[in-house]
Amino acid sequence: MTTVAGKPALGSIAARLERLPHSRWHVKVRFLIGAVTFFEAFDQLLAASALPVLMKEWNLTTGQATFAVTAASIGMLLGALAAGWMGDRIGRVRTVALGVAVTGLASLAVAFSGGIETFSLFRFVQGLGIGGVVPVAATYINEIARSDKRGRFVLLYEMIFPAGLAAATLVAVWVVPNLGWRAMFVIGTLPVLIAVALPRQVEESPRWLLARGRTQEAEAAIARIEDAVARATAEPLPRPAASVPEDTSGGRLRDLFRGRYLRRTAVLSGLWFVAYYVNHGISTWLPSLYTKHFGLDLTTALVYTLLSNVTGLLGTLVVALLIDRIGRRPALVTALVGTMLSLGVLGLAGATSGGQVAVFASCTTFFLYAVNAGLYLYSPELYPTDNRARGAAFGGLWNRLGVIVGPVAVGAVIGAGGSLSLVFAQLAAVAAVGAVIAWFAVETKGRTLEELNS
Repeated sequence: MTTVAGKPALGSIAARLERLPHSRWHVKVRFLIGAVTFFEAFDQLLAASALPVLMKEWNLTTGQATFAVTAASIGMLLGALAAGWMGDRIGRVRTVALGVAVTGLASLAVAFSGGIETFSLFRFVQGLGIGGVVPVAATYINEIARSDKRGRFVLLYEMIFPAGLAAATLVAVWVVPNLGWRAMFVIGTLPVLIAVALPRQVEESPRWLLARGRTQEAEAAIARIEDAVARATAEPLPRPAASVPEDTSGGRLRDLFRGRYLRRTAVLSGLWFVAYYVNHGISTWLPSLYTKHFGLDLTTALVYTLLSNVTGLLGTLVVALLIDRIGRRPALVTALVGTMLSLGVLGLAGATSGGQVAVFASCTTFFLYAVNAGLYLYSPELYPTDNRARGAAFGGLWNRLGVIVGPVAVGAVIGAGGSLSLVFAQLAAVAAVGAVIAWFAVETKGRTLEELNS
């Protein structure tokens, strides 16, 4: 038994989290974890912003440019695997802090690279940090959210990621032409400051502590959270419900591929691959396509890219406001169909001008970023606490495979002299496959994490 403002607070850890009203404590935590996610997104897109300059400065071939881009993606893939294990073993907050520190320090090393080889090596190391942070951070946010408003709570947090992408492009519009590409990576070292502060300012997930058998620490963490919320709201907390079931599932990796979790893992893997195959197939090459294929100046190319990131931010906001009402599956299916139609227009119309591509690429990101954000909400919902970070990170593995294969496939088409119509048509076809896969997704709307996995 613990006390809140001198009164007893009974109930399970889950029930006590579920009854907490939204407060300044939630805002603080979402801000701090959101700042981490912002800079992870910022650092992820740095190579795309620098690529047009690097291709000229180092006389890169299309193959070398593709290698430079995919080096970070390979690091993200391995980082996601390692962080999934670490998040379930050493904790959500410590894993996020470690990943952020790796990302920031590696960004500084990239800034001092003397050639494509060292650039790619340090981008690989940076990718280890980025790949590990994002799925574990999303897992943490899921675990502190109430089930009835979890979609909105998590997705408003997830808006930070496209905001980071947009900020990277916005900053690049001025920094790259005036200060050079290295300055962008120096800015990318700022997350190191957050890594130091995070463990001191954010409570570890009480759900995770309890699942690890650290009951006293879980009780202490939830008591501190309750005290903070009670002080912020200046009102007594409601009594916990007695009906929230306990999470009784195991935490072994093979459990992701057995029983009811086999379908969940298969659907989730397919959706992650499709979403990021299309996402990075477009975003990685857009600045270079604008400058090389359509002859636009660098500033215009980066402004067009910024437009796509801004519409992606709007798409994330729309799905955040709707997903608790319409459900996860309808939202994912609709957004993937919208992605398919936007890309299909470019495939059929022939992509005849930079402006035309900018308009329909922006329509694509409106829908596509909604899918991406939705998956960061959906993935942790599908797995028990002991396996939640691993399950989310396994989805991140397919995410990173998509990140690698998408740009390589687009680069192969461009390098072989293929038309842009073919580029966009094949991306539209992949999005169509994703819409079919999403139809088989398990609906999780309005159910507690324990109800979904007990």
